[in-house]
Amino acid sequence: MRPKLIVGNWKMNGTLKETRKLLFQLSVEWTPKCHDIEVAVCPPFTMLLIAKHALDETSIKLGAQNCYCEEKGAFTGEIAPAMLAELGCTYVILGHSERRTIFGETDNLVSKKLRSALDAKLTPIICIGESESERTGNETEAVLLRQISESLATINANDAAKVVIAYEPIWAIGTGKTATPDEAQSAHAFIRADLQKKYGSIASDIRILYGGSVKPDNARALLAEPDIDGGLIGGASLDASAFIAIVEAAT
Repeated sequence: MRPKLIVGNWKMNGTLKETRKLLFQLSVEWTPKCHDIEVAVCPPFTMLLIAKHALDETSIKLGAQNCYCEEKGAFTGEIAPAMLAELGCTYVILGHSERRTIFGETDNLVSKKLRSALDAKLTPIICIGESESERTGNETEAVLLRQISESLATINANDAAKVVIAYEPIWAIGTGKTATPDEAQSAHAFIRADLQKKYGSIASDIRILYGGSVKPDNARALLAEPDIDGGLIGGASLDASAFIAIVEAAT
């Protein structure tokens, strides 16, 4: 059975004071009943070290929101996977739709980052998902097939077992719209079937998260679906009580 995974993507949010308060609230509200669910938070780069120290007494893991595909060099503004690993990160989010749409990241670049992240012993969370126009144009499956094929082009079945996929329909990110449990399950089942074609039986062990306006009031129904193995949580992860409620909904 695949263990559920709940990941908080804080995006570009949080002053030092706000971050310390949120981390304190998380550590206080964290309870033993949450420990059968794997949980991680991904703060901005500047808060990673603070978060590591604040969460040392909990089982909450640390992740980053992005990395580059090179070990070092003249890449101003970028950060190497090994740097994140040295800070104590377990996870790194790659190919988020905001990276793809705002900063022009391609599937090819995501595949290079994936390879580098695995080499640094990080667990990559690869984001895929269709836009609203692609969905209304009945292109969802074609988009997912392309993103899976090209974003995972640099890995084999052994590597695939170390990767997490996050299905995030772009039309549901930060919009308040959410795929119904049936819609989300259908997409997740399609993704898993494609992974099975590519990697065989290992696909049954790959965790596929859902992201897109997940909140405490819809989390339980979404996370009860057989192919939804957790959530990549945006806005609700900035509220400690809401985030813990989502974690508890996964039990």
